[in-house]
Amino acid sequence: MQRITEQDSLHRHLEKMSTEQLLRGINEEDRKVPIGVGEAIPQIIPLVDAIAEKMAKGGRLFYIGAGTSGRLGILDASECPPTYGVPAGWVVGIIAGGDKAIRTSVEDAEDDIHQAWHDLQAHGINEFDVVVGIAASGTTPYVVHGLKDCQSHGLVTGCITCNPGSPITEQSHFPIVAVVGPEFVTGSTRMKSGTAQKLILNMISTSVMIKLGRVKDNKMVDMQLTNTKLVDRGTRMIMEQMEVSYDEARLLLTEKGSVRAVLEG
Repeated sequence: MQRITEQDSLHRHLEKMSTEQLLRGINEEDRKVPIGVGEAIPQIIPLVDAIAEKMAKGGRLFYIGAGTSGRLGILDASECPPTYGVPAGWVVGIIAGGDKAIRTSVEDAEDDIHQAWHDLQAHGINEFDVVVGIAASGTTPYVVHGLKDCQSHGLVTGCITCNPGSPITEQSHFPIVAVVGPEFVTGSTRMKSGTAQKLILNMISTSVMIKLGRVKDNKMVDMQLTNTKLVDRGTRMIMEQMEVSYDEARLLLTEKGSVRAVLEG
């Protein structure tokens, strides 16, 4: 059976389309993505709860993937420290082929069935951690065998894929399958499949961080104050919560170093 992600595009003769036709065709397909993600929410819930439970006990969250999937995992992981003020090692993204593969293709890296476990061991992976494999096709050897090795060592595993019944789901305690249909350009899973994966990763990390107490009301009270925009945002949070002037809020933020420290001080 042909995988959904490899099925022919519903749109033909793309090279003959006008720019507007191309853009509207892509947009037509993109609109299907949130529907597919929404239908996968019942599968996302138990994974989020499992990750939050493990991390509350000192565990970490690892993403493993190749190509676009690996880059998306790294992106999500890299945004957690500045957004929620957590240590860089709390959420870790690993890509087949190493850091070089973030920018350029590393030939055959995704076909190495042993490398993912070696990459995870370099981070001292243990039974308190959760590993989520990301693979649009659900067949990437690096990811599938990486999860298999994790399960054999007693780790909790999850996955994000766009193909029902794919091998990766068999190696996941918490499989997530977002069916978004064929790509606008046949097989180009950086498009709809990649968008679905990005949305799900946003949902996972955001929900986990909220459950771990990293958000107060709807505000990022632990965000790192690394630029003028974020200092201004933090200042306005304090103004709103404490009903003080902008200058007073700014001074308090400067003294305490974080929004949470001011609000809880």
